[in-house]
Amino acid sequence: MNDVLHAIQKRRSVRKFTGAPIPREALLAALEAAMAAPSARNARPWSFLVVTERSSVAALCKAHPYAEFGTNAGAVVLPFGAKKNHRWFDQDMAAATENLLIAVAHLGLGATWCGMDDERQAVIRTLVGLPEDQFIFALIPVGVPAETPAPRTQFEASRVHWERFGQTSS
Repeated sequence: MNDVLHAIQKRRSVRKFTGAPIPREALLAALEAAMAAPSARNARPWSFLVVTERSSVAALCKAHPYAEFGTNAGAVVLPFGAKKNHRWFDQDMAAATENLLIAVAHLGLGATWCGMDDERQAVIRTLVGLPEDQFIFALIPVGVPAETPAPRTQFEASRVHWERFGQTSS
C-alpha cells in the first residue's frame, strides 16, 4: 500500500522540462494507465491525441493561456471525446487524466494538467484537426523534468467530516 500512496504523492505539477524527447513506450504506458480508469456504466468516452513534433508541441502550448511553460515539453497529450450524451463525461475524463498524471510521475516524467473550456476549444481543435463534435478535456504537456518537486500530501484532517457535517474527529 505504501508504494501506491507514494506514487500518488509523487505526482506533482511540473512546469520545467529539459526538451528531451519522450519514448513512445513511456507515453503508451501512461495512456494504458489512463484507460484503466473507472468509467460510469463503462462508457469510456475518452480518446487521446498525442503530439510529439516539437513545433506542434510549442504551438499547442502557446495557444493555451496557462500552458506556455510547456513549449519545451517532449509531448502534449489531449484527452478528448464526444461529450454529448455522456452524462458522466467530466468525471470519467478526470479519472482517466489523473491516472495518466500518476503514471507519468511513476515513469520519472513530469506533466501538468491544463484545463480546457469552450473558449479554447476552437483554436486547439484547428491545430490538431479535431472535429467540432469532440471536446478537448485538457491540454497536458509531458516531458523529462528539469525540476523535481518533492512528493507531498496536502492532507488536512479539518476537511474530513465523520458521519455528519461538522464532525471532524473520529
